[in-house]
Amino acid sequence: MRNREVLISGAGVAGPLLAYWLGRYGLRPTVVERAPALRDGGYKVDVRGKAIEVLKRTGVYETAHAKDTGMRQVTYVTATGGKVAALDADLLMGRRGDDIEVMRGDLVRILHDAAAPATEFIYGDAIASISPDGDVVFESGRSRRFDVIVGADGLHSATRRMAGLDAPLRHLGAYLSICTVPNDLRLDHEEVFWAAPGRMVFLYSTGPDDPAKAGMIFASPELPRASVTRELVASRFAGDGWQVPRLLETILGDAAPKSILNDGAATAAAPTPLGGRQRSTGEASGDDFFVDSLSQVDIPRWSAGRVVLLGDAAFCPSPASGQGTSTALCGAYVLARALARHETPARAFAEYEDTMRPYTDRNIALGRKMAGQMVPGGRVSIAMRNYAMRTLRLNPWHRQIIASVNKPIFEAANAIELPAEATPVAA
Repeated sequence: MRNREVLISGAGVAGPLLAYWLGRYGLRPTVVERAPALRDGGYKVDVRGKAIEVLKRTGVYETAHAKDTGMRQVTYVTATGGKVAALDADLLMGRRGDDIEVMRGDLVRILHDAAAPATEFIYGDAIASISPDGDVVFESGRSRRFDVIVGADGLHSATRRMAGLDAPLRHLGAYLSICTVPNDLRLDHEEVFWAAPGRMVFLYSTGPDDPAKAGMIFASPELPRASVTRELVASRFAGDGWQVPRLLETILGDAAPKSILNDGAATAAAPTPLGGRQRSTGEASGDDFFVDSLSQVDIPRWSAGRVVLLGDAAFCPSPASGQGTSTALCGAYVLARALARHETPARAFAEYEDTMRPYTDRNIALGRKMAGQMVPGGRVSIAMRNYAMRTLRLNPWHRQIIASVNKPIFEAANAIELPAEATPVAA
């Protein structure tokens, strides 16, 4: 059985779930992760539709449900903090039935713990090279042979590049940054949005005594990754009102120049290049700052030789879709099943892609559509949106109106028929 030894690059959401199912089918998974330990940080993510069925089949749904953020309200405010509108969070965000919203770190921990008994986890290392025969050399210098190598290493996948599957990302016209900040507003299971032309800020917290998460989105053409820095984010929001000056102070720390906070002149001397995730242990100090483009991965094939891509590395729909986590979960379940059913990687990869393509195409299209709604337009557009939000609750059909607007999300979340669990090929 040539699919026996499987190396998975990336211990995020997709990697550990794939490892769990491979172990359940009697295969031997190894997960390698560049970070020195499990990444417990991150923002909240939605799990919807068929991905909920994956969690139930995995036996972790109840554990994940117990970690639901319990967000109750979404509030829109003006630059002075005045309330524009307050709406039910589940209704506005399109969650139905058993759908959940959890912190990414909680979900990663749950999936890691489920996979751990049958999985070898290697932290603080990464793949340096892959041969056509499955010989893998790690950055640490060690080398091993695997039957299958899975790239579950995210939007900027190194595995995708090494396999010759890389292609330019589809930039959706904006950048998103998120970090942990003090909960100065004492938000309690509430998310607050403020908007200005071409940019938006949101804050949320799971309790008044918990830290808050701050997100900042701004419209921009695609930029060189090295130029996407804390200072760039600060310069785009310099001089803005509401809670923005406090957020910029947290993001920049002691290096925050008064010109950034007051009049918008970006004079920070030494930019800190990020171009992706940067994590640390700081709870509310901005040390877990993350910034990246709103981009998609939409490539013609997901495999080459013994290498196959999974999750954002293969079919990132972008955070605008709200479906990145769900597509990763479904993909991991389908790929594990295919590897258990077929004796050769080529046949397994073909079944995996045939099953997943219509679903991921639907969610990538959703991401492109929703990206335009994430970044506010001009002042007239924002005023119209505020008026619509302010008067929505007065409409006796407001629930039906919101459900109609969110219908494409529901349809994309359910656009796959999950196959039954596999009967593995005899080893």
